[in-house]
Amino acid sequence: MKPDCIINAAGITGKPNVDWCEEHKQEIVRTNVLGVLNLVDIGFIYGLHVTNISTGCIYEYDEHHPMWSCIGFTEEDEPNFAGSFYSRSKIIMEKLILVYPNVLNLRIKMPVSAELDKGFVGKIIQYKKLVNIPNSLSMLEDLLPIAIDMTLKGIKGNFNFVNPGVVSHNQVMELYKKYIDPSKTWENFTIEEHDELLKSRRANAELSCHKLLQLYPNIPHVSISLQNLFQEIKEKNQ
Repeated sequence: MKPDCIINAAGITGKPNVDWCEEHKQEIVRTNVLGVLNLVDIGFIYGLHVTNISTGCIYEYDEHHPMWSCIGFTEEDEPNFAGSFYSRSKIIMEKLILVYPNVLNLRIKMPVSAELDKGFVGKIIQYKKLVNIPNSLSMLEDLLPIAIDMTLKGIKGNFNFVNPGVVSHNQVMELYKKYIDPSKTWENFTIEEHDELLKSRRANAELSCHKLLQLYPNIPHVSISLQNLFQEIKEKNQ
């Protein structure tokens, strides 16, 4: 095919969720580590730019990055979340591929799109109980065109690929209830109660997108983008 570049969006998160990865570690390594590394290495050998779609779920709030502080983890911060094998595999993969000079690594976190049956919104609307924690989100309608532009421009390096700001689970659900389903109800429970039901913990954190904004300053705040997205979906369904 003689491509000019490679965009890798392949990866395993597990079904119905990342708990699956705890009992399928070999499959996770084969795809999320070896598969990505193989593509990057082939790209390097043939002089091809590689854009890797990865994850930002490699951090969790700590004393230096408390919730609602507006202090997000930067690309230079060492990953501090080891609560799931999925995240650990991504950390290993990232450290390996970033030694290559032909790589653009985009860390997506809790993606949201107009397809509300998928991604972050598609998951949480299925749950009767939610933790209420602020997180960075990746609004795909805002960010995917930028990913293509970065690839075409040959930009390289590591980027937190999220919208500015954070929103909590409750804030997302309130918008969903306002614009999509007024009958929607849910309850909250603590992180401790949440973790007792799971095989692995979840990475909750704010990521700094300052580096990305230096190149693309018009990315909207996540709360504005979410509201606009739900409003557009409501208008289309009327």
